[in-house]
Amino acid sequence: QVQLVESGGGLVQPGGSLRLSCAASGSISTIAAMGWYRQAPGQQRELVAAFTRGGSTNYADSVKGRFTISRDNAENTVYLQMISLKPEDTAVYYCNANIRTPDWVLRTYWGQGTQVTVSS
Repeated sequence: QVQLVESGGGLVQPGGSLRLSCAASGSISTIAAMGWYRQAPGQQRELVAAFTRGGSTNYADSVKGRFTISRDNAENTVYLQMISLKPEDTAVYYCNANIRTPDWVLRTYWGQGTQVTVSS
């Protein structure tokens, strides 16, 4: 069993900052990729930022220069530092990971989501 547990969402004023965390736990052999998606009401889920299998980072154009993804490999944790938040950043943020378990199968896992609301 593998679990992704997110934390750090909440209500923040425009221009404010938040830091999201996502910790992977369970039967993990390797984490091939890990990152963040978001889904606003009535919208499709979209990539926000992620570490790829090659170790590079991808960011949505809308968050470049404002959001930074980082990770702690020893703790199987990925972070999303968000600054200069805008109302259009309001969404449920989901952690996503491609994890290889001891049976050597690569699977995609999702966290339960954490709400980020940017409003005055």
